Amino acid sequence: MEASVGPRRFAPGWASIGLVLAASRANAIPTRRTRSARRDAVSIAAMTHDELQAMLASDERHWWYRGRRRVLRAELDRLPLAPDPRLLDAGCGSGRTLDELARYGRVSGIDLSPEAVAAAHRRGHRDVRVGHVERLPFPDATFDVVTCLDVVEHTPDDRATLAELRRVARPGGLLLVTVPAYQALWSWHDEVNLHYRRYDSSSLRAAARAAGWDVVGDTHFNSLLLGPAAAVRVAQRRRRRHTHSDLDLTPLRLNGVLELPLRLEARLLASGTRLPAGLSLLAVLRRPALREPRRAEADLWRADGPRHHRLRRRSSVTSSIADGSVRATSTVP
Repeated sequence: MEASVGPRRFAPGWASIGLVLAASRANAIPTRRTRSARRDAVSIAAMTHDELQAMLASDERHWWYRGRRRVLRAELDRLPLAPDPRLLDAGCGSGRTLDELARYGRVSGIDLSPEAVAAAHRRGHRDVRVGHVERLPFPDATFDVVTCLDVVEHTPDDRATLAELRRVARPGGLLLVTVPAYQALWSWHDEVNLHYRRYDSSSLRAAARAAGWDVVGDTHFNSLLLGPAAAVRVAQRRRRRHTHSDLDLTPLRLNGVLELPLRLEARLLASGTRLPAGLSLLAVLRRPALREPRRAEADLWRADGPRHHRLRRRSSVTSSIADGSVRATSTVP
């Protein structure tokens, strides 16, 4: 397959990477949407043993996971949370992200893998259960904040998954979801990791709204490495087979260097900057509160200075969580 990469105007003052790909019939890589056995699936598929082991071994130190946690903290710090909130990480993997969420309130987790859940238990997180993200073992309206990081793309029906996440969120509650960006970057990496799709902002927003969420906002991240990553993904199409995760592509000694772009991006996001392009997409969604006047989507998702100033605003928030608008437990996008 041939591909060309060139600049495309995204918005005034911004440039985005555009990929022009050959027709789908020339794509040597079968996608999830064109494989009937997978198209008929009704639930998220378990990761392969090798991919699970790669994730569990890398979750603590790999630059991608460390950088994504920085991005997650930057977003959470900008949101006015209720006192002592309950938080769920849907697709929690080893439980490393639960360590971060525990700074904000009481945490729970769920993962399809008993091995991953056992790892989370070893970290001291007691309320972590084995289960499917499409059938969460929690009552309605349980959580103030739900995170679902690079999981939705693994599910056959993303709207059903998002609707189930909405069910367990309280009215006014928030969902922070991350997904891999750009279907044009589909590669063997997506096949190995059992993805069904990649997203752009419009497709993620459409799925969220269809599931009953209000979109507070969205942003790309992992932006500075988009060009090199796009080149790698396009090159992968020339291989007849690719059996390993992209986690294996970077040596440990480069973790510190490769994390630097995500450190910078987390600071930009903390200041309220929206990144127009990147390998990943993050959305902040809000379950509509009951009998509440509708407010502008941008009212919540903006920079308001240091965290101690934001904390003083919480008393003015109606409902258990203020209004809210943006993509892991399992994989790199």
